[in-house]
Amino acid sequence: MRFLLSFVFLCTTAISSWASDIQGTWFNEEKTSKIQIYKQGDRYYGKIVWVKDVKANQPKTDVNNPDEKLRNKPLMGLVILSNFKQSDDKVWEDGKIYDPRNGKTYSCKITKVSDQELAIRGYIGTPMLGRTSKFTKAD
Repeated sequence: MRFLLSFVFLCTTAISSWASDIQGTWFNEEKTSKIQIYKQGDRYYGKIVWVKDVKANQPKTDVNNPDEKLRNKPLMGLVILSNFKQSDDKVWEDGKIYDPRNGKTYSCKITKVSDQELAIRGYIGTPMLGRTSKFTKAD
């Protein structure tokens, strides 16, 4: 009986942690790129793994980076979400988001709305002074 209870507890814990995970590949709101979110240690990161080729003259490098030395870095593989720590079942905080469209980095909070949707809130100073973008599951 003790074995059965332990087994049920372990299964419930595994399912609960899997259900609250954000790892995987997600479309940005405009569906112009895919971001792969992964865990490294106890922190979460996200990198660009696909970019839609909308225009032939669309930049393929980080041309708006404030550091001139990094402007030739390819967008593919660029880490845009960094250092997120899970604070509860549906919230990851204390991270940063980099926007390659303007070269700026913002404080960020990720909320798992459902298994298919993340709310990405980028802000300056306080989350009340920010903008929320929707990521949808791509895989």
